[in-house]
Amino acid sequence: MKKTLYLMRHGQTLFNVQKKIQGWCDSPLTELGKQQAITAKKYFEDHHIIFDHAYCSTSERCSDTLEIITGMPYIRLKGLKEMFYGELEGESERLNCQTPEECITYYLQFGGESSNDVRDRMKKTLIDVMKKEDHQSVLVVSHSGACFNFLRAWQDPMEELKKGFGNCCIFVYEYDNHKFTLKEVIRQEN
Repeated sequence: MKKTLYLMRHGQTLFNVQKKIQGWCDSPLTELGKQQAITAKKYFEDHHIIFDHAYCSTSERCSDTLEIITGMPYIRLKGLKEMFYGELEGESERLNCQTPEECITYYLQFGGESSNDVRDRMKKTLIDVMKKEDHQSVLVVSHSGACFNFLRAWQDPMEELKKGFGNCCIFVYEYDNHKFTLKEVIRQEN
């Protein structure tokens, strides 16, 4: 039986504006970030999309985004967290690696994670969520890097990356038999 996963990135944060590396460290949503979450909520309402379950990363920026979108109970899962950037957490984004290939192992030298680790934990976490019998339409709020690495578990992500993974973009996946197929990406105009 096919199910639908709505995987989305959190709203804009203070560190996004300040161009700081934000993995496991956290910063609050900006006013624009809150508005982006309201826009996502309106999208779901306008398209009559009802969720039977909701999940998010343990980061406050994700739970705040989710709470704006829906008042339903939700579960926070560590497996949905952003990549851990080690000693680069909170530092300037100019210290980031420049290509997805470079990112596979770049952060290990700073005590962080490999992007393959992020891909594997996102894949495991979301399969565990979606294989539950009563999970037909699920909303999950996570992070840009986590969403990118999850996408690359199922397809070449470069075409979608070129279009951008802006704040509160929504990846719509079909789930069937432990596999995810990307159906569309809803991006906000900012």
